[in-house]
Amino acid sequence: MAMTREKQIVIAVVVLGGLSAAVYMQQKKDAKVGAGTLSAAELPSINGSEDLDKLEITNGEKGQVVLEKKDDKWWVKKPVSAPANQTNVKQLIDNLKELKATEIVASNATDDVRKSYDLDAAKAVHVVGYKAGDKKVDDYFGKSGSRGEMLTVEGKNNIYSASGYSMYLYNRDVKGWRDTEIFKFDDATANNATIDNSHGLFSFTKGTDTWAGTFKGQPIDHFDQDKVKSLLTTFKSLSAEDFADGKSPEETGLDKPEATVTVTLKDNAGNFVLHVGKVSSGSSRYAKKDGSETLFIIGSSPSDYATTDVGKFQKSLDGGTGAKADAGQALAAKSGGPGKPPGHPAAAH
Repeated sequence: MAMTREKQIVIAVVVLGGLSAAVYMQQKKDAKVGAGTLSAAELPSINGSEDLDKLEITNGEKGQVVLEKKDDKWWVKKPVSAPANQTNVKQLIDNLKELKATEIVASNATDDVRKSYDLDAAKAVHVVGYKAGDKKVDDYFGKSGSRGEMLTVEGKNNIYSASGYSMYLYNRDVKGWRDTEIFKFDDATANNATIDNSHGLFSFTKGTDTWAGTFKGQPIDHFDQDKVKSLLTTFKSLSAEDFADGKSPEETGLDKPEATVTVTLKDNAGNFVLHVGKVSSGSSRYAKKDGSETLFIIGSSPSDYATTDVGKFQKSLDGGTGAKADAGQALAAKSGGPGKPPGHPAAAH
């Protein structure tokens, strides 16, 4: 049976009444947390200062990192004292300058409301910036969502949404704020390199445009100069995987290094020396460079070069490892390897 017009009108009135009630309840909810109750003119200015000289970043369970600028260079001052990653600090300051508060999410926010937006001490990222002792920035960053980054500002009991926030710039652990660079040189200017390890002494010397190599004072059979170029490529921009702060020389093996790698540049332009110790984990090792007390952890590639045997610098005679190993054994015997003086029959192959 068709619905009468009167019945349709009654149903429409009921539905409209329900929608009006829902709108009213939402308005009450918004009023309770203060959403939209402040004007845009009251949004805080949260842009960072280009000439900040100190930053304190407290990041929940990761603890606090303090960065200070001295003589145009940034340094990590807490929890360790070490050179800072200049690029990472600059990126954070540049991002602070881009941030904009876009709307009021809640006014007179209670502790529970702050916690719901991850703006409590356990989860918030708290950034304080100074210039000559004066506080320029004091912001807390919390949950991100479709409305932007949730933000509170010290001295204001409101929660704002902000645009332009890049979480990864603020969320680094201590290692992410430290300068991981170990070596930086132009490999085209290198004219000598040595590796001294348990296998023996490797020496590589560059002539006009080619490299020559010796092992235990003897020319390396089937020498591959491209492997020396790969060695230099590995070390020319060497960075640490991590740091070994607080470990003793005995723990790292750097009291009696297992290997020492030295690269010398032409015209006395530089001398780079790295001492390599025990395995830290996997195929990574502890290391320390001349002129620095910092204890590094280096990755598998530089570790492999530092502790390699002669086969690493030989051409493969048959495309496999067998010929390389045989050639290495022959060279070891020829050069007076352990138990095999020069001329030992094992040298013939």
